[in-house]
Amino acid sequence: MALYVKGMLKQPLFIGSEIYRGSSYGGLHPLRVPRVSTVMDLSRALGWLPDAQYVTSPRAKPKALWAFHTPEYVSALARAERRGVVSDLERDQFQLGTHSNPVFAEMFRRPATGAGGVMLAGELLSNGGIVHVPGGGTHHGMPDRANGFCYLNDPVLAIKSLQHHGAERVAYIDIDAHHPDGVEVEFSVDPSVRMISVHEEKRWPFTGALEETAGGSSFNLPVPRGLNDSEMRVVQEELIVPAVDIFAPDAIVLQCGSDAIEEDPLSRLSLSNNAHAEIAKSLMNMSPRLMVLGGGGYNPWSVGRCWTRIWGVLNDQKMPTRLSKNAESVLRDLRFEGNSRGRSPPEHWCTTLADQPNEGPIRNEIRARIDALRARF
Repeated sequence: MALYVKGMLKQPLFIGSEIYRGSSYGGLHPLRVPRVSTVMDLSRALGWLPDAQYVTSPRAKPKALWAFHTPEYVSALARAERRGVVSDLERDQFQLGTHSNPVFAEMFRRPATGAGGVMLAGELLSNGGIVHVPGGGTHHGMPDRANGFCYLNDPVLAIKSLQHHGAERVAYIDIDAHHPDGVEVEFSVDPSVRMISVHEEKRWPFTGALEETAGGSSFNLPVPRGLNDSEMRVVQEELIVPAVDIFAPDAIVLQCGSDAIEEDPLSRLSLSNNAHAEIAKSLMNMSPRLMVLGGGGYNPWSVGRCWTRIWGVLNDQKMPTRLSKNAESVLRDLRFEGNSRGRSPPEHWCTTLADQPNEGPIRNEIRARIDALRARF
């Protein structure tokens, strides 16, 4: 079946892989939970992922990763997977085999699959369209080392792929609870890339202060604990949308980390997945090319429901009031060992896709920070 109409993708594509189904960082690592496989299964159970819209992600070749990562680091990462162990020197130099970035069976193949997926997406989007790559979004990876659960930096590789395939101005929007330090490092002096990050203040990696402009190309909005849907809507309407509109990109990359949702264990923000859906929808017609990535998200129910909902938004699907039995069974089969809420998940985690809205007051400090950034438009 043809993918294109007059050169553009005729419908949104979903890039996924079975490698995520059996791959885990192990033990009690936050990324022990199923995520992308849940999105694939839930989307199929809802009838939202026909074969014509699904593309199996290729695995990036080591040399392709050199577009951002050093050959020495890429070799060390592949070697660590083959051997199943790292030396003390390799651990110190490349930050492999640490608590955050452990050695596990697919430690090269899994991130290389995410990287291959976003680079393919950049090619598929050469003449326009929408591609969802929930296995992407590892925004902390550095050129010469792993960082913050991220062995490779696929958002950087996604932007570079879009540039290679004709995009001259790329807007990168990141709504993960954690600041995308690796992305900012790479594009800090590139005026053709505009980065907008909304992240929790005083949270690792402790970068992305309001005053950090990365050479003028970045808009960093650190937000206080308890960020609610009403506040995020103001951020969307008064910062994200106008900053993108003024920049007039011919490609947008949205990193849609779900760890800003209230029940996530690694942040203290209080969004519902309605906020993520609204932001994705607001960006859909602002550029001919849109690539939507995953990112953070450490509660298997909230991340699976959020990214599936995003896929529904990209396809203009009507959100069901209650999930079908097949879709419900996907969520009821999830396990979240080591977390108290995982032992008895609330019923709505298994029966609904859309969260209840979490509206609330809009704090003056958020408005003041938005105003400070708007002064730089």
